[in-house]
Amino acid sequence: MRQLFVVFMVVSIPVFTSVLTRAQMKPWNNSGLAGPPAGPSAPAPRRDLSGTWDAGQGGIQPTGYNVAPLFTALGEKMASANKPGNGPRIASVSEDNDPLSTLGDPAGFPRIVLYELRPLQIVQTPDQVLMLYMFEKRWRVIWTDGRVLPKDPDPRWYGYSVGRWEDDYSLAVQTVGMDDRTWLDNAGNPHSTEMHVEERYRRVNQNTVELTVTIDDPKTYTKPWVPRDKLPLRLMPHDTDLMEMIPSASEAAEYRKVFARPGK
Repeated sequence: MRQLFVVFMVVSIPVFTSVLTRAQMKPWNNSGLAGPPAGPSAPAPRRDLSGTWDAGQGGIQPTGYNVAPLFTALGEKMASANKPGNGPRIASVSEDNDPLSTLGDPAGFPRIVLYELRPLQIVQTPDQVLMLYMFEKRWRVIWTDGRVLPKDPDPRWYGYSVGRWEDDYSLAVQTVGMDDRTWLDNAGNPHSTEMHVEERYRRVNQNTVELTVTIDDPKTYTKPWVPRDKLPLRLMPHDTDLMEMIPSASEAAEYRKVFARPGK
């Protein structure tokens, strides 16, 4: 019986593995950061951004943006109160007051596209474009039903967004009403509740979307500025499962406890 059992196992394992490979062994927890697709791409579909997109290393700003020359007097005052863990005004871990990394607050918008633009999935409905972000596992609604932006909105972490197709391949998105507790990036650049953000998504071809972001906040900056200029997003396979990257308040507290102690 032992010999028969051994033979059965030797024969069956390759068959079972082959079945798993075909039917069940799909990729899980993809982190993105891959390069551009190889070879030529098909033409872009009309008015369609749907799919899972990856900005690769270009989506990450490890040191944030150096925009000090553009600060108004109020912007300079706001920036001086922020003690970031990175960027041109980097502070020690014990002084770091980044609400994302020290409190576990939401990154908010537009930081979600300026600081950690990890892979995101875009889903379209007749009246909405849904942005599903891997980082924080957050989502935004961009309304495309013709509504106008609110005139005096209650501030929200991710603001209020409307979009319209400028042509068959370009979606322009306007966002207002962002909570000023959020930073623009991990360099501690601030903003006011009166900030206006424009995103432009242009579908260049089947595999590529270009993202441009413009910040207009006269209370904080002396003129509009462009932190993202035609950043290419690469189309990922349709069956991609994105990993979970959720900032945790308990993990942030433990980090400060360990690394912010004197002598660390």
